[in-house]
Amino acid sequence: SLRQVLIQAAQTAGATVHQSGSYLCMEGPQFSTKAESETYRQWGMDIIGMTNLQEAKLAREAEMAYATIAMSTDYDCWHEEHDAVTVDQVIAVLQQNATLAQKIVAAAVPLVPTEPDSEVCDALKNAMITDRELVSKETIHKLKPIIGKYFL
Repeated sequence: SLRQVLIQAAQTAGATVHQSGSYLCMEGPQFSTKAESETYRQWGMDIIGMTNLQEAKLAREAEMAYATIAMSTDYDCWHEEHDAVTVDQVIAVLQQNATLAQKIVAAAVPLVPTEPDSEVCDALKNAMITDRELVSKETIHKLKPIIGKYFL
C-alpha cells in the first residue's frame, strides 16, 4: 500500500513514474565501469544505486513498511548516445531530484494509511530462532521497540 501511495504522490508531483524495475546496490561512491554496466544490464537490472539495500533490510527487521523513491541522476556508461557524466552533472540533477522528492513526500503524507496494513508488521514473528529463554532481560530492554511484542 505504501508503494501505491508513492506512485500516486509522484504522479501528482509531476514525476515520470516507472512502476516496476530491478535495483542493484553496488559499493560506492563510484561510477560503474562499462564492463560492470553491461553485466548489470545482462542481469536485467534497471537501476544501479549505492544505497537502498541497507535501508530496506533494516526497515524489514524493524517491521516497518518501506518503499523507495528511486530517482535517477544519469544513464550508466552503457548508453552510447550519452556522454560520460561528470560529478557536476550528477550533482545538478541530484538537486533537481531533491526538489521533486520534497513535492512527492508532501503529496504522499496525507495518503499514508493511519493503520498498518502490511505483511511486514509481523515480519519477525518467525524470524527469531534463538530460544527466548536465552535472551537476556538487558537485550530485551535494548531492543524493546523492535522485538518487545514477542517477549510479553
